[in-house]
Amino acid sequence: MENFKLLELAEQAKENAYVPYSKFKVGAALLTKNGKVYTGCNVEVASFGATNCAERTAIFKAISEGETEFEKIAVASSNDDETFPCGICRQVIVEFSKDLKIILGSTSKNIIKEYTIDDLLPHSFTSDDL
Repeated sequence: MENFKLLELAEQAKENAYVPYSKFKVGAALLTKNGKVYTGCNVEVASFGATNCAERTAIFKAISEGETEFEKIAVASSNDDETFPCGICRQVIVEFSKDLKIILGSTSKNIIKEYTIDDLLPHSFTSDDL
């Protein structure tokens, strides 16, 4: 799947975000190695620590359906520009896929950038460190 199309799916997913506190919508679209896409959005609750990010929502949905091999994830936000995954999401990404490509940007601005998890989380802590 082209990065532009995956980013479009992330932009669509962000519209389902539940963000009564921050008003900052984020959507993610995760492409598995077998071509299936799982989407996710951020979900906020009054106890902020229980909030879940779009990236983790998509990854956890895929894992819960038995998917464990991922190719890339696109992330889109209401700022219509690059929005990088938070630290917790980066740690979850590296746990499940050290080769995952991370697509960020905006289709309306024709900004599409691709990163690796090593770009975003160098010297990551993994199961190899246990």
